[in-house]
Amino acid sequence: MTMDLLIRNIRPMGGALADILVRDGRIARIAPDIDANVPVEDGGGHLAVPGLIDAHTHLDKTTWGMGWHTNAHQATLQERIDFEREHRLDIGIDPHRQSMRHALGLMAHGATHIRSHVDIDTRHGLAMFHGVLETRQALAGMIDIEIVAFPQSAIMARPGTVDLMDQALAEGAEVVGGIDPCGMERDPKGALDVIFGLAERHGKPVDIHLHEMGELGAFSMEMIFDRIRALSMQGRVAISHAFCLGAPDWQRTQGLIDQLAELDVAILTTGAPSVPVPAILRLRDAGVRVGAGCDGIRDTWGPWGKPDMLHRAEIIGMKNGFRRDIDLEYALHVCSVGGAEVMGVPHGLAEGMPADLTLLQGQTLAHAVADTAPRPLVVKGGRVTARMGDVPGVAVP
Repeated sequence: MTMDLLIRNIRPMGGALADILVRDGRIARIAPDIDANVPVEDGGGHLAVPGLIDAHTHLDKTTWGMGWHTNAHQATLQERIDFEREHRLDIGIDPHRQSMRHALGLMAHGATHIRSHVDIDTRHGLAMFHGVLETRQALAGMIDIEIVAFPQSAIMARPGTVDLMDQALAEGAEVVGGIDPCGMERDPKGALDVIFGLAERHGKPVDIHLHEMGELGAFSMEMIFDRIRALSMQGRVAISHAFCLGAPDWQRTQGLIDQLAELDVAILTTGAPSVPVPAILRLRDAGVRVGAGCDGIRDTWGPWGKPDMLHRAEIIGMKNGFRRDIDLEYALHVCSVGGAEVMGVPHGLAEGMPADLTLLQGQTLAHAVADTAPRPLVVKGGRVTARMGDVPGVAVP
């Protein structure tokens, strides 16, 4: 449902006071003292920015709102994946209920779009996908949810996964997912053949988790580049995490960054505090599209994270050593317009754009990132979806 709306007394992108007029769900005018016979919201002099975007998360995993999950053991990546797959039902992680809680938390904190990786595996079939699909339908018009068919438990070692991914893509998943071609799949050629084959068959983009570090990650990344060139998929592939770009050999990583720019491959970062991460200013300066996400929050993997992309901008800023206001503003950009650019979503505070925006508290954009105060107002398509951390009219399950 789209609406007409006049938001008075706001500062678009931290600039001078103005009003925003929304007609049929789009920004019709930005100017001071607009006169229109439509419902009015007083922005209270707050900053107005395009809606926040979580472009890399896992709606089907969180234990948010459940009893505390006691994590009692150290684990490798493979062990964390195996534990979650085998025990998520025993723990009571219902994919619809938990994805609703996660999505509503993101909405309350200013998000208007989500890209969620959703597990597809032979243990649970399409149960996680169907649960998140139900959430997407329940929240239609309030937040957009894009689903990545994600083979977290790997494709090559679990026969039947390819057919399940094929079915999920036919039923509405928008993106083909993948995971470490070497470290998890142990068959980079076979795995990438499957991933890009599905993308070609369904006409879908690709988003691959690449946790592999150092030279192993660089090798996998270059194999991905080879597929992009062979299939002319420039601009249709994102690499999530890309920890190998955080390696100390800057000449080696610059060569990879140059190829990312050449092939228009996007990077999605979480600013993960415990591992090397891409330096996002280097990516920006090379012309690489960069988005961000909160990844998994409070799940069987660990207790950290919040459904809040302004909080994630703070984490990314800290991880990248940002201190200048202009750099904090870029961290905010990555958590908003940057994610939209990766997802191919029209997004921005300009006349003619969809009226997807959030108000922030602060003297400047950098101040808002550092403070992460509650969001006074969130608007999706001209509809108010949240006020000061509450989502009116929707019960949290």
